[in-house]
Amino acid sequence: MKIHYLQHVPYEGLGFIETWLHINKHDVSGTHFFDPDHQLPEVAELDALIILGGPMNVNEEEAYPWLQVEKQFIQECIKSGKKVFGICLGAQLIATALGASVSRATSKEIGWFRVVPTKESQQLIWFYELFKKKPVVFHWHYDRFDTPENAVDMLYSPANLNQAFYLNENVMAIQFHLEITNDCLEQFLIHGASDLDTRYYVQTAEEVRRGRVNIGNCHTILSVILDRWLQAEKKKSKNKQVQLS
Repeated sequence: MKIHYLQHVPYEGLGFIETWLHINKHDVSGTHFFDPDHQLPEVAELDALIILGGPMNVNEEEAYPWLQVEKQFIQECIKSGKKVFGICLGAQLIATALGASVSRATSKEIGWFRVVPTKESQQLIWFYELFKKKPVVFHWHYDRFDTPENAVDMLYSPANLNQAFYLNENVMAIQFHLEITNDCLEQFLIHGASDLDTRYYVQTAEEVRRGRVNIGNCHTILSVILDRWLQAEKKKSKNKQVQLS
């Protein structure tokens, strides 16, 4: 498959997804918005889109003018029936593209915390089975999204009631970072050092590093998600368009 990814800052890259894409022999391309000469492909040229994280929020268009273009591109991909997967900021951008609100969370969530499947997640039984043991995953975010209309609310955590959603077999969004690697984690700690304070859902750098024991399980979960997301059969009406508000 032809898979394109959107990267917002140099230090939040594909992580383990790069390994997964290589193992599965996908045709991969990317847009780096931090590159002044960045370009987006034609929607018709790709089969799937992966949207990565970043420290900005979805409304900072004055500081990051490319955000408006990116949102439009995501909308076009969703409308065209492409597979779309978002992580953290990427998930929030998908929510925005689908007409849902994104706002500052009650508490920052930084470090290793459990996520819990909702009752609604049993509509996608493989996903529910994947998360029913409430795995510990890596978080680094300040904002939250509302679940878009017609999407299924899939996961929650004590700090954030909205951790993932799924729509129309093609669109999946998660608030946390299953793609995390040892190198990625160190980059978060370097570039996000000022985010580490004494709030309840913010771990210390030492606690974050101790949580590296969970990385392998995160990769196992992510591999299943990516496999099932790409392999899910489309609706009988091929490339059925999603109506966006």
